[in-house]
Amino acid sequence: MTYEKPWKSYEDQLNQLIQRGLIVTDRTKALEYLERIGYYRLSGYWFPFRERSGTCCPLIAPIGRKKFKRGDTDQFVLDTFKEGASFQNAVDLYVFDKKLRLLIMDALERIEIGLRVDISHSLGKQDAFAYLKPDLLSNGFAKKLQEKTGLTQHHEWLTKQSALIIRSKEEFITHNKAKYGFPLPIWVVCEVWDFGAMSRLFAGMKEVDQDAIAKKYGVSNGRIFASWLRSLNYLRNVCAHHSRLWNRNIIDQPKLSPLGDVIWVDRFDGNPPHSFARPFLLLCIAKHLLGIINPYSEWGKRLKLLLLEFPDLQHLGLNLAGMGVIEGWEQWDW
Repeated sequence: MTYEKPWKSYEDQLNQLIQRGLIVTDRTKALEYLERIGYYRLSGYWFPFRERSGTCCPLIAPIGRKKFKRGDTDQFVLDTFKEGASFQNAVDLYVFDKKLRLLIMDALERIEIGLRVDISHSLGKQDAFAYLKPDLLSNGFAKKLQEKTGLTQHHEWLTKQSALIIRSKEEFITHNKAKYGFPLPIWVVCEVWDFGAMSRLFAGMKEVDQDAIAKKYGVSNGRIFASWLRSLNYLRNVCAHHSRLWNRNIIDQPKLSPLGDVIWVDRFDGNPPHSFARPFLLLCIAKHLLGIINPYSEWGKRLKLLLLEFPDLQHLGLNLAGMGVIEGWEQWDW
C-alpha cells in the first residue's frame, strides 16, 4: 500500500482548512495551536464540524468523502465544514476535553486506591498470599484453561503483576523483598497494581467476595460491579493516553444494576442506547463510588460546573447529548 498524503507545512495545513470552509479569525494564534497541539490531534475535535452528505447508498465513497454507518443507513463525511464552524470552536472543545480528562483522572486515582484496600483486605483476611492460591479465587479465573493460550486468566494476571513488581522503583518493594523475600503479602503487593490489574483481580474473585465489596458501594451484584470497574479501566486508559473523550464511543460498556438497586441508575432506564455508549454514564459511576470512598468529596460539584462550561456549539448541532448526558441532569444531587 502506498501512502499518498504529502507532508504539509503549518501554513499549508491552515490554508487547507480555510479553503474547506473553516473560519479562522486569528491566523497567528491558529498557527501556534497547530505547532503546539498538532493538526492530527485537533482534527478529532473539528471532525464533527464537517458536512455530511445525508443518506446515501453507493458502494464506494466518492473522492474526498469518508463512509460511515449510522443505524441501518450509510452516510458520508465531506471534507468541507458546516457553515459557521471556526478554528476557535475546535480549540474550545479541545480545552473542555482536556479539563474533563484531568478531572476524571483525579477521581479514578482515589477510586483505584480505595478499591486496592478493599480487595487486599478482603483476600488478605483469608490468606496473606491469597492472590497466589487458585482455591481462593473463582474457578473460571483460576482453573479454566483458555483455548488460545492453554493458560488460565490467573496465570496471565500473575505475569502482569510480576512485570509491575519488576518495573516498580518503590522503596517498600525493595525493603520487603530484602527483609522477607518473595512472595509479597497482598497488602504490600497491591500497591503496585494499576487500575487494570486491580479490576481484573476483582473480576476473578469468588462471587461471595465480589458481592461483599460491591454491597459496600450500594451495588447488590458483584458481577455488575466488576463490569463497572472494567469500564472505568477503559476510561482511565483513554484519559492516561490523552485521547479524545467528550463524545467517545465507549467500547467496554458497564452493565446497569436492576431497577431499584441503585436509584440514580434508574434514571437511565428507557433512554436510548446512545446514552449508555458515551462517557456520561461512567462519570456518574465515578461520582457514585467517590461518594462512598469520601462522602465529603466536592468532585461531583466540580464535574457539574465543568459540564456547564461546555462550549456553545449549537450552531453546529453539538451539545452535551454527544456525551450521553440525559435530560434533567442539572437537577441531580451532585
